[in-house]
Amino acid sequence: MKTKKKIMITKFDYDRLKSMILEYSKRNRIDANLDDLLGEIERAQKVDSYLIPKNIVTMNSIIEIKNEGEYDFKEFQLVFPEDSNLDENKISILAPIATASLGYKTGDFVHWNVPGGEKRFQITNIKYQPEASGHYHL
Repeated sequence: MKTKKKIMITKFDYDRLKSMILEYSKRNRIDANLDDLLGEIERAQKVDSYLIPKNIVTMNSIIEIKNEGEYDFKEFQLVFPEDSNLDENKISILAPIATASLGYKTGDFVHWNVPGGEKRFQITNIKYQPEASGHYHL
């Protein structure tokens, strides 16, 4: 069995994500990734927004990743479902790749389950993290 790396999220993100999950559950919205997201945020270390290291992926961060064994980099922003827009590379936190990225840091390798099996990617850069820019309530 694979050991999961320790992850860290802000208390602010935790509260908003927990509220979103509860709201979706009340509406009987079935989404397998809701359980995955809940598991990730519950196991994460929660810290004050002012204390989160700037190399940690938080909500609304713009990150760059590279799939293992590939040379191309991909960039996307982790957003809440209502803000998702694939044309703008804004990926819903309910997408498996976004859930898998939350709380990890630059340089980490992250495992991501896809229908064809498991992929592994590395977080190569955080181009924007709201907290590092003083934006504590995005």
